[in-house]
Amino acid sequence: MLIGVIAIQGDVSEHVHAIDNALAQRGENADIVEIKHSGIVPECDAIVLPGGESTTLGRLLLKEGISEEIKQAAAAGIPVMGTCAGLILLAQRGDSQVAKTHQHLLGLMNTQVNRNAFGRQRDSFETDLELPFLDSSYRAVFIRAPAIIDYGQDVEILSKIDDRVVAARQGNVLALAFHPELTDDLRVHQYFLDMVKGN
Repeated sequence: MLIGVIAIQGDVSEHVHAIDNALAQRGENADIVEIKHSGIVPECDAIVLPGGESTTLGRLLLKEGISEEIKQAAAAGIPVMGTCAGLILLAQRGDSQVAKTHQHLLGLMNTQVNRNAFGRQRDSFETDLELPFLDSSYRAVFIRAPAIIDYGQDVEILSKIDDRVVAARQGNVLALAFHPELTDDLRVHQYFLDMVKGN
């Protein structure tokens, strides 16, 4: 099994470390590759889109030719997880800020996002979330976090804060507004590995 982490910007090493530890918990082995250029995504059995600056990430995904490869992989059923900026990139529609900056979106989920739904960097916070695939609450780290503000019937809502969706799944695509790679709790990465194993 080969798991690819898009390594253009953001919490790349943290995701690699978390996946590695989650695999070790399961007693399983897999290769993890950091992806900076085209040609690697088609070989992967799973793709992770880390947090970062979503406008920059989107622009570089296009420039490097990775964007189309991710779309094709997702269409073929390869599991894709996007965290924070990754949630933005997965969406089909953005808010006025996304439109104003002509931000590139992958369009893999039937969602509309608000890019800075919880304020700026200084408004970052942690909170306990209930997630349907976990048997107890999950301490989630939100940093300049986005949220899903509209979605289609084909989108499964996994968690909300007030009326803002912070975790959702549509088939083989998982979108999270928080940073599971920044905690020692590996249960979200375990859930994603379950998606990969079940694929």
